[in-house]
Amino acid sequence: MDVVSPHHRLVIALVLALALAGFPRSGAAAESAAPRRILIRAGHVLDVHNGNEAADQTIIVSGDSITAIGATSATPKQPEDEEIDLHDMTVLPGLIDVHTHLTMDSNFDPYHELSTSVAKSALIGAHNARITLQAGFTSVRNVHAEGYADVDLRDAINAGLIPGPHMQVSGPALGITGGHCDENLLPIQYHLQGGGVADGIEAVQHKVRETIKYGADLIKICATGGVLSKGDDPQASQYTLEELKAIVADAHRLGRKVAAHAHGAQGILWATQAGVDSIEHGSYMNDEDIAAMKAHGTYFVPTAYLIDWMQTNGQLPAFYLQKMKDVSAVEKAGAKKAIAAHVKVALGTDAAVYPHGLNAHELEVYVDQFGMSPLAAIQTGTLNAADLMGWSDKAGALDPGKWADIIAVRGDPLHDVKILQHVAFVMKSGVIYKGGPSAPAAGDPGT
Repeated sequence: MDVVSPHHRLVIALVLALALAGFPRSGAAAESAAPRRILIRAGHVLDVHNGNEAADQTIIVSGDSITAIGATSATPKQPEDEEIDLHDMTVLPGLIDVHTHLTMDSNFDPYHELSTSVAKSALIGAHNARITLQAGFTSVRNVHAEGYADVDLRDAINAGLIPGPHMQVSGPALGITGGHCDENLLPIQYHLQGGGVADGIEAVQHKVRETIKYGADLIKICATGGVLSKGDDPQASQYTLEELKAIVADAHRLGRKVAAHAHGAQGILWATQAGVDSIEHGSYMNDEDIAAMKAHGTYFVPTAYLIDWMQTNGQLPAFYLQKMKDVSAVEKAGAKKAIAAHVKVALGTDAAVYPHGLNAHELEVYVDQFGMSPLAAIQTGTLNAADLMGWSDKAGALDPGKWADIIAVRGDPLHDVKILQHVAFVMKSGVIYKGGPSAPAAGDPGT
């Protein structure tokens, strides 16, 4: 009897979801039927490099890329061109979220967590990928998914089976036995362990190589305890400095960046000294951490809006709730200090802790609570995020030669960054997913 591999089962499940949900076949199929050029007639085009908002501009898209930007008056329509009328909108590059969990949802009941299979998480990911894309986020890093469900999700999106953002994925996050990235909800007789658990230098080196073998674009590690996990302390460092150095050395040698979940000050410092590329959360960071991050050029990913959302909407089990309150009491103060010290910041949300599609609320926190200018906040989700992902040649700005990842809003986001919570037009790689004639019908999820 033939045996279907877990990887193939996930792909089959995603294809079935596509057929049942009636998702439009975007991607390559849409591109093959498209005119030679698409002319996006913009009211204003935001240059995220400098904040200029040139009026009456046309962005020329050919295939999946931007080929030119110029005055509309100097860009006449040719017979085979398609025109997109955005004359009453501000156009800017698609946003980037470097800390998402597309294969997870915001239900933290322990039974729900334990009863969600890898295949089901992939289907959840297909749903959330579409919502995220239609919210204006055309690229994401997915930092942790059991069973490599995010690898299958990324590959299904790239194959044009389902709509979703460009993805970099980590597969299962590396963590210590009993730590934040282990599975601690069941008693000993089940012997359940997280897929990324590894202890000791040789073991973590093997795990880095294993996750890369099975498709990871980056390595996610848990340098400290966390909030939404049982039995650990967010302030406690988990991996040793030597283990962290071994992880980073192998990851970088093999061409992968490292994102470190880190709440506690010691874990932040050790992860930074080990050479990780980004510190995620950073709740208890102190002056020594900030100085080290500046010295190493380490990015800070605040994941700040989740605190506001949790305070008004969160429903957590008791063994998560107190940790959430403790972290929420200190996290923003550390973030403000790091931003004031000019630590590099990239936009990350931890979407799944709150519902997917609300990602742009993170920008409002950066402006209204952290004191960033709207342009600086937008740069965290464009130029900075692309730099952290190693995609500056592909994404993060409306520059010729980069992907045609383009969004539009009604109004000026440099005057009110909150309007980015209501994106009216989304194009990814030259394919329109929202607000155009070939986009999904109004009323579809995420519109």
